[in-house]
Amino acid sequence: MWRVLRKHKIQLQRRRSWCISTDPEFGPKAADIIALYLNPPENAIVLSIDEKPHIQALERAQGQIKAGHYRRRRRREFLHFMNQVIADYPADVQIHVILDNLNTHKPKHDRWLARHNNVYFHYTPTHASWMNQVEFWFSIMARAALRGGSFTSPEQVREAIDEFVAVYNPQATPFEWRKEVVHPVPLKRRYADLCN
Repeated sequence: MWRVLRKHKIQLQRRRSWCISTDPEFGPKAADIIALYLNPPENAIVLSIDEKPHIQALERAQGQIKAGHYRRRRRREFLHFMNQVIADYPADVQIHVILDNLNTHKPKHDRWLARHNNVYFHYTPTHASWMNQVEFWFSIMARAALRGGSFTSPEQVREAIDEFVAVYNPQATPFEWRKEVVHPVPLKRRYADLCN
């Protein structure tokens, strides 16, 4: 298998091999999210939300982070976190939430979203979680708080994350999306086709 990958110059350890979306709706989804980053609706909030094992975080317009720790990754825990997030804002403020395609974010009949008509979910294209700006924060947090750490329990990991958030938030600044155009590239069906 490795010989075939080398022959086609596919290097799995390089990010570019994994940043190719096969989503047929890539263009419209990417345009929707980039429009929110570059020109958010007036009097609206744009949040980036994602899960990591035992952590959920958001990036607010002012750059602040809100974390929640849960033992399980189910719809119930996601909605508990969303209830905490929207409680910080008046009911008349539009809240636009950037999410990935995790099944807990996309139920068939979303009663929660129907009850919160000021909240709008926007989904990143498949295999394009890099478009969710909270991924940048996860990278910063992992390097600063977790890399090289020695933790003997999940509680110690949570404490390290919470301590990092407490230090990060007072000096937080928003991430700024700078790429105005995402060039459309014909979709590839398989990773082996990336070199063609």
